[in-house]
Amino acid sequence: MPSALYQTSDQDIALRAAIDRSTRHPVMFFFTSGSAWLAVSIILGILPAIKMGYPEFLSAWGFLNYGRLFSAHMNALVYGWGMQAAFAAIIWLMARMSRKTCTAVGVILTAGHVWNFALSLGIIGILCGYGTGVPLMELPVFVWPVLLVCYILIVIWSFIQFRVRQQEHVYITQWYILAAMIWFPWIYLTANVLVFCMDGHPLMAAGVNAWFHSTLVYLFFVPVGLGTAYYLSSKVTGRSVFSYRLTQLGFWILAIAGPWTGLQKLTGAPIPFFMPYLSAAATAVLFIPLAAAAMNNIQTMLSNRETLVGSPSLRFNLAGMFAMILVAAAGVILNIPGYSLNLTQFSISGYGFDVLAIYGSFSLVMFAAAYFIVPRVTLREWVSRRVIGLHFLFTCYGVGAIAAAAIFGGLLQGQGMEMWREPWRVVGALGNPYFVLVSIAWCFILFANLFFFTHLTLMWLRLGRRSSHPTLLAHGHSSSPHGEEGDIDNAGPGHLPVH
Repeated sequence: MPSALYQTSDQDIALRAAIDRSTRHPVMFFFTSGSAWLAVSIILGILPAIKMGYPEFLSAWGFLNYGRLFSAHMNALVYGWGMQAAFAAIIWLMARMSRKTCTAVGVILTAGHVWNFALSLGIIGILCGYGTGVPLMELPVFVWPVLLVCYILIVIWSFIQFRVRQQEHVYITQWYILAAMIWFPWIYLTANVLVFCMDGHPLMAAGVNAWFHSTLVYLFFVPVGLGTAYYLSSKVTGRSVFSYRLTQLGFWILAIAGPWTGLQKLTGAPIPFFMPYLSAAATAVLFIPLAAAAMNNIQTMLSNRETLVGSPSLRFNLAGMFAMILVAAAGVILNIPGYSLNLTQFSISGYGFDVLAIYGSFSLVMFAAAYFIVPRVTLREWVSRRVIGLHFLFTCYGVGAIAAAAIFGGLLQGQGMEMWREPWRVVGALGNPYFVLVSIAWCFILFANLFFFTHLTLMWLRLGRRSSHPTLLAHGHSSSPHGEEGDIDNAGPGHLPVH
């Protein structure tokens, strides 16, 4: 193919700039408010971790009991940080890949403010004792319809951009993002209607909640993370995806097996015998697409090792893909019916899995997206590469420590529960060292997130440094991050577009 086809025209550069300018405020709003919620979630995560080992902690304030703090912590992590980081990535990626500017900034920002206001009321409601007690659905009942309407108002414009796009080919990043945008309202509306709006049996509510908990991870956070990772891997390296056929195969396996997961958590409950085993088998099957997608991204990034060494985006993206492999493996190990599931079903091992999936794999990719996208929408570069390096190290070590401590501490808890002749205080003491480690690890992550939030706020205020060179983790500079970025726009379906 003639090299002229790979040249970026002045018209394309102008279109990129217009798209970035139109998405600046929504993207920065969701990244910054999400980062603030992440700090709130981390603080709320430190307190229940301490109370697990020392129940008398904060006993003078009875309303700050373990159940309320833990519920507020997880809901702030999922709906405060996770969803809003996903909104920022979806808005920018779909606009860039559809080559359409964002024309509904006011509606998106209004919906974003309402989302944060409703979530704030919900978190306060949980802490005041008005939560529902249903895991990841603890927000007071009046909150979920508001969040659903806000979600639709935020993402509908990305659907419209995709519908009116000019190019015919649909790239794998668009596959994952579109699927996630469709799957979330389906699982969120279905779960909340069946649990809160229909007078069903409590056992049915427990099954629906287990299904929602699992599909929220596998059908929203995983596809958004993988779609973003595929884009960044190919975009920053300027290389084609290592195996495009593998991306398609992984997508369809995820789409087919993902909705069947969750009910393995009800093993031993009075439900049809085959259902927990079917869900456990579906969870095991998901190891294939998740591990394959992660390795596909890793191979793509390794194809340009020089860029990988210095790029903050690729560094976070690579760590996120390794975490994805661990998520796939943990999903199998922790959900095998029988001995394994008996040990983890009522322990904190499930919490370790959630942290590894949401803060480990998904959030690392979202940090990668932020370090790539923010300079383009603000036309400024990050102030300090050392701060980025500290953010990376503290985040990786912190998440790894929390996941390992929670998973292995949960296994010890499970073993203690099997010792039914022993008093409960003996069982609780088995996990105390791990609870201490979780508390310390969250403190490290809080330290890293404060750096990230401050850095992000400076960029939104356009106080970042004026430079034609990107901020690199290694010394030296490459080409401008606002100019040529490795043009593979005109490549065939084996490539991702670079807009």
